[in-house]
Amino acid sequence: MAKSILSRYIDAEVLGKVQGTPVKPRGLVMGNLAGAHKSPLHGFAVEFAGHREYVIGDDTRHIDWRVFYKRDKYFIKQYEMETNFTAHLVLDVSASMRYGEEQQQKMLYAAQMLTTLGYSIIKQSDRVSLSTFDDKICGYVPPGNSMAQVQRMTEHLDEIEPKEKTDMAECLSEVAGRTGRREIIMIFSDFFTDLDDLEKVLQRLRYQQHEVVLFQILHHDELAFNFDGMIKFIGLEIPDEILMQPSELRKAYLAALNRFNDRFEEICQANKVERLLVDTSTGMGDFLFDYLNTRGLVRRAV
Repeated sequence: MAKSILSRYIDAEVLGKVQGTPVKPRGLVMGNLAGAHKSPLHGFAVEFAGHREYVIGDDTRHIDWRVFYKRDKYFIKQYEMETNFTAHLVLDVSASMRYGEEQQQKMLYAAQMLTTLGYSIIKQSDRVSLSTFDDKICGYVPPGNSMAQVQRMTEHLDEIEPKEKTDMAECLSEVAGRTGRREIIMIFSDFFTDLDDLEKVLQRLRYQQHEVVLFQILHHDELAFNFDGMIKFIGLEIPDEILMQPSELRKAYLAALNRFNDRFEEICQANKVERLLVDTSTGMGDFLFDYLNTRGLVRRAV
């Protein structure tokens, strides 16, 4: 893999902060590979599946002491099937995602975040896929769990040029059609779309028993609207321009944004979908570290 491409999407400092903090599913998962996550499958056939080597954090009550005395190593008795999960990473590459400069551009920030999460998931032997979309599915990298998958993902990301409008509901419906059951769907977007249409596809994903996580990626300008002087506002997905004083627009804009986000949050809560609002001026390493630790705490509490 070209080092320049890898370094564009994976920051060593960010990765260093999240390594060792696993990405765990919050519900039961299904799969066909031996892994570290509980399966919903129970019964005689999986009451005793064999042994695996002990790792820190395993319940010591399941250590097979007879095996230890024979081999001088700790092994865990596996009484229920353990299995892998697949995380489907979905990136909005429509024109509105190109707002911002350098590391704070929404699309680049989102791409770096999903690549970091994807790398972490692969390192724990689980699988990831990548889908990109604007008003159609632009590209698809099928699920994989090798380091070559990171290469395939970053190569695809590096070819993307945001140009079109968003047809989120239709594209996410297509993504839903190619997934299995009980998987993790992580979507990275500003979610500037019709929320009623979005809710319908979120309901479909939840009906399929997926865990759905929405990373709402916004630039600080969009959240604070701290512009001064006469500004020309240029539409990224609509070819309109307007020249005006931001002070004349700030109050109405922030009120509209708050109404949109409040409605968005209501939809997510009603459908048991996790939503995270991410400001691209926020340090990514700290954000992901806090998020993954919070996931772990919530999972243990469930």
